[in-house]
Amino acid sequence: MHAVIRTYSGKGAAELFDFLAKHKAEIEAEFRKINGFISYSLIKTEDGGISVTVGKTKGVIGKSTTLAKTWLAKNATGLKYRPPKSAEGKALIHAV
Repeated sequence: MHAVIRTYSGKGAAELFDFLAKHKAEIEAEFRKINGFISYSLIKTEDGGISVTVGKTKGVIGKSTTLAKTWLAKNATGLKYRPPKSAEGKALIHAV
């Protein structure tokens, strides 16, 4: 398994997470279309939020990243926020 964690903070991050929460069903449906997708979590924090994506392979994470960027470019055009800090690697434990 492979995972990526993205941390969004600063100006516009809270608004981005509010927007994403309103589109929860649509976003979940898009991620589920990716073969090898395992999970996606969106966690709101005091100054923005964190996303965690888990897939069977690094390639799945790449596909999910492309999907997210494309979806945001199409649907969140009016939002201004900083690019996230990200960390990616092999998932050693994933309990559900």
